[in-house]
Amino acid sequence: MDTFQDFSVSTYLPVGTIALRLVVAALLGALIGIEREWRNRPAGLRTHMLTALAAAVFTILTGEILHSDMLQGDGTARADPIRVIEAVTSGVAFLAAGAIIQNRRGVQGLTTGAGMWLAGSLGVAAGLGQFVIGGLAALLGLVIIILIKRAEIAVEKTGG
Repeated sequence: MDTFQDFSVSTYLPVGTIALRLVVAALLGALIGIEREWRNRPAGLRTHMLTALAAAVFTILTGEILHSDMLQGDGTARADPIRVIEAVTSGVAFLAAGAIIQNRRGVQGLTTGAGMWLAGSLGVAAGLGQFVIGGLAALLGLVIIILIKRAEIAVEKTGG
């Protein structure tokens, strides 16, 4: 039985809270991903959901590390939770850059890349339990992606 106890450590947050944060992250990522999928963009529903979920996992793990036994004791270990957000930002930016294509017609995929970056931030928000911030950012992101695109099309049709 000792082997099983060594297999997993207890979490600071209740498992139900962790599960809720991960589900919310995936759902917030889905909000952006559905729009990208609808427009038949290279990074769609699954990509945005996975990006947000991964960001949430890293964020939750940061909190767990900060409350773990490994940082207790003589205080020699130092942890900076902001570094995780920086790492998530860098990793998502790398993925987003892959969605951007430059060809003779110009640059394509910038909105998809920005959407992936937004999905990463939504995951961080959900991982921190900041559902209101994540929800508001997701809704505002959708407004920007959908309504501004419609305005751009309208302007193009009028020749402006």
